Amino acid sequence: MTTAAATSPVELSIDAHIATITLNRPDVLNAFNNELTSELSNALKSAARDSDVRVVVLTGAGRAFSSGQDLADLKEKYVPGYVPELGIDLRKRYNPIIKRIREMNKPVIASVNGVAAGAGCSLALACDMRIASDQASFIEVFINVGLIPDSGSTFMLPRLVGLGKAMELCMTGEKVDADEALRLGLVNRVVPADSLAEETTRLAGKLVRLPGKGLELTKRLLNASLDNGLDKQLELEAYMQESAGKTADHLEGVSAFLEKRKPDFTGQ
Repeated sequence: MTTAAATSPVELSIDAHIATITLNRPDVLNAFNNELTSELSNALKSAARDSDVRVVVLTGAGRAFSSGQDLADLKEKYVPGYVPELGIDLRKRYNPIIKRIREMNKPVIASVNGVAAGAGCSLALACDMRIASDQASFIEVFINVGLIPDSGSTFMLPRLVGLGKAMELCMTGEKVDADEALRLGLVNRVVPADSLAEETTRLAGKLVRLPGKGLELTKRLLNASLDNGLDKQLELEAYMQESAGKTADHLEGVSAFLEKRKPDFTGQ
């Protein structure tokens, strides 16, 4: 296992082919500042490039996943006459993080241990799956400071919960607790807080043992389906199935089935 320095705002550890990226500013509920977003982007890039990593987990230290942008960092800027350039900030700091998660050829699991608010909520939504503590909550808090949901929330949220519910959550800024998030389809499962790490590892471990190329192609297909029409999606399925059929893991899966044994997938 390799671990970054404990003082880092983002910790990266790798064990059993699982890269765990931990937001590590617990004293401010893992709020985003410039250093955290920079290190998070670098950690995602490192995990994506590491051939030993098959699954990535995102979580937070302490009692929060992330409370979003650290507004305390803006105190000195927000004075009379100041005109913020928030679009520039999004394009430079936040959007690359969301794109790294969506475009990574590996499953990314959000292990939501507490509140996920604002950009922290967007970060969780961008992941491929979400497993939540029973103490977790989700808040599209932007409207409360006169802003609009960003960092991909307006793309992912309607696709997870439907347009009407997404409108309600974004326009009211109301908190959704873990049980409601599960009912809405916002998360895949809810577990007791004291077993979140164990259950996350169990889910990640299951994915590690599955065919890596198959998972990669599945992720790419499901992402593409959000924008493709039927004809284009059918053709893309045919193209990617051709690729999947030529992998060693496909041959191993069929052989194991015929020989009545468990398959031993290698990700090849």
